[in-house]
Amino acid sequence: MKYTFAGRFPTAKDITRITFVEGKDTIVRTAQGGTVIEVGTGKRDEMTRRKLLTTIRKMVSLAKSANRQKVALNFFDLVFPHLHMLPQEIGELLSVNLEMANFEFVKYKSKPKEGWNALAEVIVVGKLGSGVEKAIKKGKIIGEEVNKTRSLANTPGGEMTPQILAQTATDEAEGLPITVTALGVREMEELGMGAILGVGRGSDEEPKFIVMEYMAGAPDEQPIVLIGKGVTFDTGGLNLKSDTNMYEMHMDMSGGAAVIHALCTAAKLKIKKNIVALVPAVENMPSGSSYHPGDVLRSMSGKTIEVLNTDAEGRIILADALHYAKQYKPRLVIDVATLTGAICVALGPYASGLFTRDHDLEERFRALGEETGDYVWPMPLWDEYESEIKGTFGDWANTGKSRYGGATNAALFLYQFTKDAGGKDAYPWVHIDIASRMTAAEGEQLAKGAAGAPVRLLAKLLEHF
Repeated sequence: MKYTFAGRFPTAKDITRITFVEGKDTIVRTAQGGTVIEVGTGKRDEMTRRKLLTTIRKMVSLAKSANRQKVALNFFDLVFPHLHMLPQEIGELLSVNLEMANFEFVKYKSKPKEGWNALAEVIVVGKLGSGVEKAIKKGKIIGEEVNKTRSLANTPGGEMTPQILAQTATDEAEGLPITVTALGVREMEELGMGAILGVGRGSDEEPKFIVMEYMAGAPDEQPIVLIGKGVTFDTGGLNLKSDTNMYEMHMDMSGGAAVIHALCTAAKLKIKKNIVALVPAVENMPSGSSYHPGDVLRSMSGKTIEVLNTDAEGRIILADALHYAKQYKPRLVIDVATLTGAICVALGPYASGLFTRDHDLEERFRALGEETGDYVWPMPLWDEYESEIKGTFGDWANTGKSRYGGATNAALFLYQFTKDAGGKDAYPWVHIDIASRMTAAEGEQLAKGAAGAPVRLLAKLLEHF
């Protein structure tokens, strides 16, 4: 989408004027043959930051409903003094959310003769200054990367294998100062990645371990490591999912897609930090070579994993990635995964689950969630839950002993692989369970399908941490 800046509203009839009113949403045809779209905000003094994001997105849906491709808006209509937001902050949020609202996954649809119904140009009116214009351009980059994450996650499982995901990471990094390496089966065998290899062995598609390195900081700076679950399709393995629960499991690599594009965002924004993205990529399939309930897998760390359910595979592959991250001596590790249905039960569709034992990190991530719209909510990560995942024939079991506390049981399982040989934390760690945010929710003014969480939060974290 193109953004242009103007000191006053253009008069061309093909440009629709957007106004923000306290009344209802209205589309008005003018006597001169033009169109004015009135976007209802509710009472201005009751506007919240959260409502502002959906109000911006609603502007796009109204323009689409009127088949308008070019719109103009007064930037200062979006300034609500009681929100205490800087103009640059509003500018960035404006373009991020315009891009997200304008997205629709049409790759597999036949293009209509009149073309896709989408905004082509937004004219931002007002004396903005270079800082706001720069912020709008920055927001455009972030919004585009969120949408690329959504496209990647929406891609059907028949066209998204571990090899294709690895090639996509390479393609997305082209022209950017990012080095991409994809480890194959032989390399993973040499490293002792028995967890990833165990999950992947049921598929004809070989697993990959994708390593992306963006080293724009000082040579001696400890990197931030992002880890994303990359299950390109999850049948549940021998513990086969029902047809209802299997339908959207091509999106079980949403965490991998998010960290790939969060890293690309950092590179495009020229963030001066050292950042690494790791994506264990597998397909979880039932076959004669599949891993079984009751198997004991030896992870890269040497700790063994007792498999109680082959449908709890995401935490198994992440175990190897969390151990692999230790070689970087990171100052922070964040893993992102569509990990548990339990987090959906706990939080519903509007927030991801946040797990960490670092109170300062918890507060920071919650604040960044509110700032960006990638909302997260803290969940317990207490030692008391460890008894649920103690293995009988292996060190740790991949599910709990009961159906309760599933999201925390999974997070606590991951926590075991963030420790050093002495049992102490090897690095500061945050786990984000995005299963509840895998797809867009009602009322978000977004197209159906993948939501692209939490790229906005990660981009802001990488910029300011």
